[in-house]
Amino acid sequence: FEKKPQALDPTEPDRLAEAVKRMTLNHVVITSVNRDDLADGGGSQFVRCIEQVRQLSPQTTIEVLIPDLCGNWQALALILAAKPEVLNHNTETAPRLYRRVRPQGDYERTLELLRQTRSLAPQVYTKSGVMVGVGESDAEVKQVMQDLRSVDCDILTIGQYLQPSAKHLPVQEFVPPEQFEAWAQFGRSIGFLQVVASPLTRSSYHAEQVRSLMAQYPR
Repeated sequence: FEKKPQALDPTEPDRLAEAVKRMTLNHVVITSVNRDDLADGGGSQFVRCIEQVRQLSPQTTIEVLIPDLCGNWQALALILAAKPEVLNHNTETAPRLYRRVRPQGDYERTLELLRQTRSLAPQVYTKSGVMVGVGESDAEVKQVMQDLRSVDCDILTIGQYLQPSAKHLPVQEFVPPEQFEAWAQFGRSIGFLQVVASPLTRSSYHAEQVRSLMAQYPR
């Protein structure tokens, strides 16, 4: 059976901010599990975390890696009003594979979240991630990349899917490093400001590099 999620921890934002301060982080990625049980998808907790980190570590740049908030764009607007530097929401895979790979997700809603972000907060850098090796084709990966550029997504990560347990989807293919480099080159050619692609790339891999990106492409 599925365990019912616990209530939000009101001390979490303070504890997070204190950890960021003690580690003297230049860049922090704040993320969460899906909280579809909450009306705002956990958006208010993201806001409090951003605010507390800002208070204790004003020089730290903040990236939020958020779920789709069940399409609650008011919750998204509140997160963006807290002014994170980067809004990250993963696309994960090609639309054909969503039912198998991401059954609770919606490809068009993912794109709309990124589109809404660009509209509501043009100064925020948008980011998304794709995992490969689950049965997608090269053409499908490129189509996802083009779809992300159509909503003006700035940064893309591409990494190899690895099966966490026997209960999870099996790996269909171990993609060779040269294919990741080909996708990176394609991504840069269609306008991504940054593409990080390799077998071990994950959503937060080299995330701090956005600081130099912000200097190069200021908003």
